[in-house]
Amino acid sequence: MSPGIGRYRLNRTLTSLPHGGCPRPLSRTIRRNRPVICFDESSKALRGHKRDPLPGRPGAVARVDHRYERNGKHRLHISTEPLTGWVTVEITEKRRTTEWVDRMVELADVHYPDADCIRVVVDQLNTHKPAGFYQFFPPDQAQAYLDRFEFHYTPKRGSWLNMAEIEIGVLKR
Repeated sequence: MSPGIGRYRLNRTLTSLPHGGCPRPLSRTIRRNRPVICFDESSKALRGHKRDPLPGRPGAVARVDHRYERNGKHRLHISTEPLTGWVTVEITEKRRTTEWVDRMVELADVHYPDADCIRVVVDQLNTHKPAGFYQFFPPDQAQAYLDRFEFHYTPKRGSWLNMAEIEIGVLKR
């Protein structure tokens, strides 16, 4: 498993929640043994200043040069359970199938070890394929993980139906 660069947890209580933003209402009741998780990824460019801003002086405003240096990119992997308000963000250097499988294994082993079925809403990204488990685990272990998951894919050009997209929008503000 690849270690993440950083991990951030946001625990919030949301007052009014729709049916989870999923393609169809999977369940409106919170059942810990069958959680509904929305998952998505986003990239963030890291930028640095080429020149430090000049502070403001009496009679002059602060001056900022808009040129920047590129300092690479990082990927945000966001999992959220909209019915409870739980959100977790994992930051990695790359977006590959191995990172997606790592996030799903983390959901199964760390966050929901007692769940019978973890229902995951994902988009149509090429790395979000259950067959990826067989690339990294022996067949019996991969099948054991897949038996605990139920994947629901948003339609193409309809990833806005995934509540994790809303969380990404909040983080980008």
